[in-house]
Amino acid sequence: SGLNKPIAGGFASLVKYINQSAAKVVSIDIPSGLMTEDNTYNVRANTIKAHTTLTLQQKKLAFLFPENQQFIGNLKVLDIRLSAEGIEKIKAQYSIIEENEVRPLLMKRDPFAHKGTMGNALIVAGSFGMAGAAVMAAQACYKAGAGKVTVHTPRKNNEIIQISVPEAVVNLDHEETYIGNAIDTEDFDAMAIGPGIGQVETTAIAMISQVRRATCPVVADADALNIISNHRAWMQQLPKGIILTPHPKEFDRMNGAPCGDSYERLSKARTMAEHLEAFIILKGHYSALCMPDGSVFFNQTGNAGMATAGCGDVLTGIITGLLARGYKQAEACKLGMYLHGLAGDLAVKDIGEESLMATDLIKYLPKAFERLKD
Repeated sequence: SGLNKPIAGGFASLVKYINQSAAKVVSIDIPSGLMTEDNTYNVRANTIKAHTTLTLQQKKLAFLFPENQQFIGNLKVLDIRLSAEGIEKIKAQYSIIEENEVRPLLMKRDPFAHKGTMGNALIVAGSFGMAGAAVMAAQACYKAGAGKVTVHTPRKNNEIIQISVPEAVVNLDHEETYIGNAIDTEDFDAMAIGPGIGQVETTAIAMISQVRRATCPVVADADALNIISNHRAWMQQLPKGIILTPHPKEFDRMNGAPCGDSYERLSKARTMAEHLEAFIILKGHYSALCMPDGSVFFNQTGNAGMATAGCGDVLTGIITGLLARGYKQAEACKLGMYLHGLAGDLAVKDIGEESLMATDLIKYLPKAFERLKD
């Protein structure tokens, strides 16, 4: 596992011979030829393709990247009885979010609470034809425990939102089919912006104005990220502590150029999070939370069934709901990511991966909360 250069010579020939054989291959700790972190310049043809990898004590960073799965096969982590106390004292750049870490984050609801004390969230979402994004974000926000949710959306979405989320307050934009104006945020405890808003220039100007004038924590997703990518100078105007939730292609657009692999993308995201003093969630099978201090937390809940439209809108709603309730950004991101994936895992047990829809995550979110309380 200490390899820091590609396998070559006779060892490379041996690797190719093993990979061409019909034998089942078991790798101990890490497949030979694979580096534990950065494989950007590795020779992948000279890397063992294991059927099973028995790794020692903890997953390696390289195991969390999709392009390396062809080498790892079925991964099993073996507990070799290293001191848990000693491991806790190590200041690692990368960590995996564990259940015992997020469970203590759960806030107990005050028996005397009312909607005014449980947080007021604003969701700016949904151009006409994309009202579903606003609906899912708002529903998830409520299911995350927010006391009140307001949806700012174009006029033509009014009936859709009112019928689909009757609990929500609808604040109608002055435009019929797209977002064209920003609204005051003084009365809100958290704001999400981006799901389904489109990228017309009027919306772009309204979006950056809305973000700049925000007086509460902000979650920016989807088209808000694409707008920022199209107006890169605006990136410096983002408020400190903003939460950005790009999938890989959205991040590459924000970066200004495609990343060669997942390690490079993660490195760029860490740098961007530090520079902007932002929280960046790189979404994927192991979603990575890049913190303003340069540390990274990986989420390991979730499954392949969640590779479907709308799941990102649900995550945005969950995190926004938690922020509105008073969770700090780091807490809301960690807990939100974990609950989002856990809801998917619970749903898959009943529905299966093929038929999972984003709205199923909302339905199973209450069970995810209860699971953490057990």
